[in-house]
Amino acid sequence: MTEREILLKKISTYQFAALDLQLFLDTHKNDSKTLEKMQEYQKTAKSLTKEFEEKYGPLTKSANNRNNWQWIKAPWPWEIEEDD
Repeated sequence: MTEREILLKKISTYQFAALDLQLFLDTHKNDSKTLEKMQEYQKTAKSLTKEFEEKYGPLTKSANNRNNWQWIKAPWPWEIEEDD
């Protein structure tokens, strides 16, 4: 895996964990430890996203992006060669 792919995997993992805990909190609203853990995961995901965007360009469309077409420079999924 490339550094880019590893970073994307980490972002995805933290975002999923934060969302999963958010859903848990829907039925356990007084669980302060889970709330803290969710906020920690959200903060980590945000930090990793910022790192990714500084290195590789934006992950999502945003009105604040100065270079709106940066994402087009990345390889498309079918252009990525798998190492077996």
